[in-house]
Amino acid sequence: MVTYDPKSWWGLIFQFHKSDTFRRLLPAMLSVALFNALIAYLEHRFFGNTLQGTSLVHSLLGFIISLLLVFRTNTAYERWWEGRRLWGQLVNTSRDLALKLHAYLPETHPSRPSFAALIGQFAGTLREHLLYGPTPGICAGIAHGPNRVSAELFAELDRLYRAGDLTDTHYRNLNPGLSNLADICGACERIKKTPIPYSYSLFIKKFVFVYTITMPFCFAPVFGYWSILLSTFMLYVLGSLELIAEEIENPFGDDANDLPTDDISRMIGDNVREILIIDPGTRPLHRIFRPRAP
Repeated sequence: MVTYDPKSWWGLIFQFHKSDTFRRLLPAMLSVALFNALIAYLEHRFFGNTLQGTSLVHSLLGFIISLLLVFRTNTAYERWWEGRRLWGQLVNTSRDLALKLHAYLPETHPSRPSFAALIGQFAGTLREHLLYGPTPGICAGIAHGPNRVSAELFAELDRLYRAGDLTDTHYRNLNPGLSNLADICGACERIKKTPIPYSYSLFIKKFVFVYTITMPFCFAPVFGYWSILLSTFMLYVLGSLELIAEEIENPFGDDANDLPTDDISRMIGDNVREILIIDPGTRPLHRIFRPRAP
């Protein structure tokens, strides 16, 4: 995910990164510019004013395409924001589980490092599962890594309950958090595996293409060779909106504007280890803050 200063106007205007839409649209923009130059030349030399009067129709089409692109962009951003909300929920759930286990298990209990590793591993496994699918990684050779980690967590929790290390109250308090991990995984999979319908995406692309190709016939009679710049700029605006929507509708990839799931996974692992694994050289959590003397 790209980090930036939203207050730096000039820095953002003249900044180009590898996923910038200008670079990706540059071949198409050059093609439109050449086509527009040809139409402007033919209009100036042969057609005269025969193409005038088509701007009204083009204006109506522009209103329609603007509505379609607004809906497309809003839908893609909603998917991006829902993905961020789910990963924020994963952070809270992981910390909540770690804090409860820290309170329920003695400081020297041998299961504390196991829970710290498994809870932190779930976030990293979920990231790889959403990014690569069932490929070698944290859980090599397993079709669904997050399910495997969740199963290990449930098994460890059940083992401690049967051994008497956890009471009925402890078990009831921890079980919803473990179930919530599976819910988060399922919701992320729903976003990843349900893109915008193919027909809708294809229609928008065709509409943008036809609208852009017909621009020179509207602009050339009025603006002459200046229509080359106008048509190219319109393609840049309309094409950029579609490209941005394509990039953010799947927020679990490795594009520049996707969610920083790698950083979030590492943060979860660090937080959980800090809570559950007591370093002999540091004071336990309950001894860090002492009440003030009266």
